Order: sequence, then structure tokens, then C-alpha cells
Amino acid sequence: MEPAPEVKRNSFPSMNFEAEILTTPHDNSELYMIPPMRSLTAEEYVEAFKSFLDHSTEHQCMDEFNKEQMPNIMAGLGTGKSTISVLGVGSGTGEQDLKMIRILQAVHPGVFIDNEIVEPNPQHVAAYKELVNQAPDLQNVSFIWHQLTSLEYEQQVKEKGTHKKFDFIHMIQMLYRVEDIPNTIKFFHSCLDHHGKLLIIILSVTLPGVPADSSGWASLWKRHRDCLPATDSGHYITCSGITEVLRRLGAQHRVFELPSGWDITECFTEGDALGGRMMDFLTGTKNFLGTAPAALRRRLQEALCQPECSSTRDGRVIFSNNLSMIVVES
Repeated sequence: MEPAPEVKRNSFPSMNFEAEILTTPHDNSELYMIPPMRSLTAEEYVEAFKSFLDHSTEHQCMDEFNKEQMPNIMAGLGTGKSTISVLGVGSGTGEQDLKMIRILQAVHPGVFIDNEIVEPNPQHVAAYKELVNQAPDLQNVSFIWHQLTSLEYEQQVKEKGTHKKFDFIHMIQMLYRVEDIPNTIKFFHSCLDHHGKLLIIILSVTLPGVPADSSGWASLWKRHRDCLPATDSGHYITCSGITEVLRRLGAQHRVFELPSGWDITECFTEGDALGGRMMDFLTGTKNFLGTAPAALRRRLQEALCQPECSSTRDGRVIFSNNLSMIVVES
């Protein structure tokens, strides 16, 4: 009898996932190693995030909010000023920023807009700048980019001792990557000028007339956290956590809830490249389907199908991505 081939081991984190993996091909010809699980790099995150945006209604949800609510929210900004100062924190590639700037222009015609951006991802900054270069209607708007994390920006402001005030600050879907959420909110709230407003967009916990944890993300984080790998470096935060911070700060705020969905059907198709990128975004892990233990992959896919996480429409699996828009007064 032929001697058993040498066993190759691979160690990677999972639930602590310090498990050794012995992998044997179906034909038993040669043992091979699965590469270790690891977090997404900045470049990989951009690609994974695009797969999310392209197949979700997140931006359409924000567009609805911009149309229905933003003109009223912006009407009271910078009263009597010739310049309105705006700060975007974690602005990404800038699409939503420019939409809000155009609303601000429409509500305050002729006013100069001083727009600053805090964004650490160099690819996002480059894409934002290109978007501005292609926009012919932004003559009365100045742009300053700070390629920094929100914490680095905060530290820089404190080191310089110059605390610039802004009329409008927005933090769109970015607090998941912040280490100290309460102090981050406290700092940027302190950057508001008199009658200024801070807009925080974050995942919902509830929607009117819908059971608690209506956001699939909230349900996944609260009820199925064991399905998420240790390589997911994000923080599990929803609207309820943010409003609790604001209550402790004594900050007056309003919450607007809007439904949004993400079509994750391809996540369940074996070998589907789009489904793979979606799972990478969902878990914050590079090649999750190719590197995670089979049991973990199966548990996560089963969790995603649970009614508290998703629904089925016309044969498609729609993950709940409901959003909360929190408007905080200065």
C-alpha cells in the first residue's frame, strides 16, 4: 500500500478559528492548502463595496431623503452668511456629497460653499476629484481634501489648536470603521457652528409598523454574530446605538427611517464571482467563500436566508438594508 501523502496544514482565524485545515482533493491525488482568511485591503474594499452599491437601493434611498427632507433641513443653514461651510466625513467617491451640495446651492442661490472632505482611501479621493473635474455647475464651491481617517483629522485639529466651525457636517455610513464612536460623534458635533446641523446616516434598527431589528444587518449582528469571521474589522452599530450616544450628549436630534434593500441572490450560487465579492463585502474578508471553513460558510448563508435578515421577491433574495437618517442640531 502506498504511504499516505504528507499532510499540509493551514491555520487561520475563524470563531477564534485557530483551526488547522487539512484539505484533500476529490480525486485524492494531492493534498493542498486553503489560503488563510484575511481582512480586505483598501483597494479590495473598493471593489467589494461597488458590488454592494450596484445591487442595492442604498443610493436611491438617499436620493429620496435628499428630495423629500434635505431642502427643509438646509434652509436654516448659514443664515445671513455669504459662505456656508460643509464638512464631509468618510465621503467616499463623492456622489452623495455633490448631490447635497447641489441642493444647498438651490436652497441658498448665490452663496459660496466651502466644502472640506475627510476620506482616508486614496482611490476614493482620486475618484471624488475626477467627479468634481467633470462637473460644470460647481463654480461657487471650493474643495479641500484631507486624506485622513476621522481620528487623524481630529488629532490634527487638536494639535494645530484651530477648531474650524462648519454649518453642515455629514457622516454617511462611516461610523462602522471608527474605533471610539461616542467620542468621534462628540468631536464632530463640537465642530458645528451656531445653528449648524450634523447628518449621520446609519443602519436602522426599526421601521414604523415593522418588527424590531428590521435591518438585516442588525439582525445578523445581534442574532447570528457567530457566523461572522474575526477578519471582519467593522463595528456592529445601528441607529439605536447612535441615538443613545446623542441622548447622553444632550444633543437634540430627529430620526428619519427609510427602507432599502440589497439583492444578494448570487451569494448562494456556487462559484459566482459577483456573489463572492458580495460575501467579501458582507464579511470584510478577502475571498470569504474560498477561505472560510465550510461549516462557517454554510451557517452564514443559512443566516442570510432567515426572515429577520432577508425576504424573497420574484425568486430573488433581498437583504434588508434599511437606513436611519439622524439630523443633529448644534
